[in-house]
Amino acid sequence: MLTVPEMGLQGLYISSSPERSPVPSPPGSPRTQESCGIAPLTPSQSPKPEARALQQASFSVVVAIDFGTTSSGYAFSFASDPEAIHMMRKWEGGDPGVAHQKTPTCLLLTPEGIFHSFGYTARDYYHDLDPEEARDWLYFEKFKMKIHSATDLTLKTQLEAVNGKKMLALEVFAHALRFFKEHALQELREQSECMLEKGAVRWVLTVPAIWKQPAKQFMREAAYLAGLVSREDAEKLLIALEPEAASVYCRKLRLHQLMDLSSRTAGRGRLGERRSIDSSFRHAREQLRRSRHSRTFLVESGVGELWAEMQEGDRYMVADCGGGTVDLTVHQLEQPHGTLKELYKASGGPYGAVGVDLAFEQLLCRIFGEDFIAKFKRQRPAAWVDLTIAFEARKRTAGPHRAGALNISLPFSFIDFYRKQRGHNVETALRRSSVNLVKWSSQGMLRMSCEAMNELFQPTVSGIIQHIEMLLAKPEVQGVKLLFLVGGFAESAVLQHAVQEALGTRGLRVVVPHDVGLTILKGAVLFGQAPGVVRVRRSPLTYGVGVLNRFVPGHHPPEKLLVRDGRRWCTDVFERFVAAEQSVALGEEVRRSYCPARPGQRRVLINLYCCAAEDARFITDPGVRKCGALSLELEPEGCPENTGTSPSRREIRAAMQFGDTEIKVTAVDVSTNRSVRAAIDFLSN
Repeated sequence: MLTVPEMGLQGLYISSSPERSPVPSPPGSPRTQESCGIAPLTPSQSPKPEARALQQASFSVVVAIDFGTTSSGYAFSFASDPEAIHMMRKWEGGDPGVAHQKTPTCLLLTPEGIFHSFGYTARDYYHDLDPEEARDWLYFEKFKMKIHSATDLTLKTQLEAVNGKKMLALEVFAHALRFFKEHALQELREQSECMLEKGAVRWVLTVPAIWKQPAKQFMREAAYLAGLVSREDAEKLLIALEPEAASVYCRKLRLHQLMDLSSRTAGRGRLGERRSIDSSFRHAREQLRRSRHSRTFLVESGVGELWAEMQEGDRYMVADCGGGTVDLTVHQLEQPHGTLKELYKASGGPYGAVGVDLAFEQLLCRIFGEDFIAKFKRQRPAAWVDLTIAFEARKRTAGPHRAGALNISLPFSFIDFYRKQRGHNVETALRRSSVNLVKWSSQGMLRMSCEAMNELFQPTVSGIIQHIEMLLAKPEVQGVKLLFLVGGFAESAVLQHAVQEALGTRGLRVVVPHDVGLTILKGAVLFGQAPGVVRVRRSPLTYGVGVLNRFVPGHHPPEKLLVRDGRRWCTDVFERFVAAEQSVALGEEVRRSYCPARPGQRRVLINLYCCAAEDARFITDPGVRKCGALSLELEPEGCPENTGTSPSRREIRAAMQFGDTEIKVTAVDVSTNRSVRAAIDFLSN
């Protein structure tokens, strides 16, 4: 049982037993002893953050895993040569015309739930299974977004395989991460066995910037279960935000490694004809080279030419268009070290390439019937995977200026299954449907016109453009000069054309790295080598705890009055640690002090709350929700006799650090100067 910490300024002990309170908590209010059973030892609503030296873990190699919605991969670099990024080996299998430096995010488990394979191997093996046998195997694909969309994500959250069977999401992700761990370590052993002594690897996992803290913690828990690191070596695992990783990589690029999507002058080619950035920055580059200081900075810092041409304070946007989400972030360049400052909290939405896949599925439902497609997916799961592979290949060739139609092969089992279920063939279904832009070819394929294919892209592409335009309208991001389009979906000529058409007239330069699909992966490696490159971030939410404060008539609502031992308290007070949109520098932390109420107390629990509003007063306000718990395990009580410190005034000093990609917590038992374990758990309901 927990008791209320002492209110230090009053010298008062407060019991949390409800029967001792003559005034009950208001209806709908959280129980006082669970959410407001603490009072600050040194109350302060807005303490000034303090700088804290960052502890750097020792490592010999950084391995980054880009765990994507549609495809995943890993890369690494050695601490002795951090700029040399080694890509994973080519994956076995694959599709014609598609680069194989990543593999599909597909996981196959045996009917007993045992790991079988991942990536191309999993997809191809499952595709070749007999339809009856395939029903028993657990095949997962594009499951990353389930973590983002889950409203009540916990360690008990489940994922559904293609055959309808369910499994703990944590185990599914751990299987995938364990596969990458073993694959990467085997390659590292072959290159340098001595590099792999215990603790030699720093791991980096990429996540969308719009993911909330529970999803980030979920990935960390999956990494623990997969054996990437232990909880005792938690600092050897970094969570990298995908658009930040892309930004870190782009700052290293030279001009010939970038493509400008700006249109050529009239009569000199179409918009879709991309060209490298060169002449537009040539004048600025010549000016740069006349400056010895700038030239020295360029050489010593290792930043690319494009970055060196930018002035201190210049702003740019990164649009990470991936398989599941679009992630937008805006950075400002800081000199002289080329560090980055986030100007606006990460934003975006579920507008990834899978949206085009869903639009294709909806098209099939219009032609063949929603009930038939659902039944086909359930009874012929491997054939459905075959159909999605065929569509993916055609989706990659779609473009705004393509003249010819696109043929998509229907599996024979689809054609046969439809005839048996409906009594007529697929050609008849196409003639009877209201879809005019899709025909049946004599070669036994769906023949999609370019207009039909482009229509599948429109909802997703429009969502991306609307989010970019909304962000550009924010006062905090005025003056953006460049838009870096990155992520696997950014390879799409349809998306590139639409973004340039919509934003080119604003004077915004839309730039795409040549290896756009690997930008995040390579940037994650660089981030692992120097995580301090993003010096200032914006807090996406307001974070705080629930406390008791002295009741002030006329200032506090009467229904919040709590009377105990003759003292009048205001319950459910939201004590803020950091406000939404507040800039927090890397290494800055906010501190709070609390005190156990009775001798021998072994545990203090502080509930953490968050909300989008900056001015929330109470934890019962609309939009305020519990997002975690800070659990402090205390050493056995018994202060040294010569300290002169009363056990009842044992101070527990908690510090929360918000400037990193994850919220970090430390706590110290001041009376003994010993650290106590502290953990924020965003996955407990």
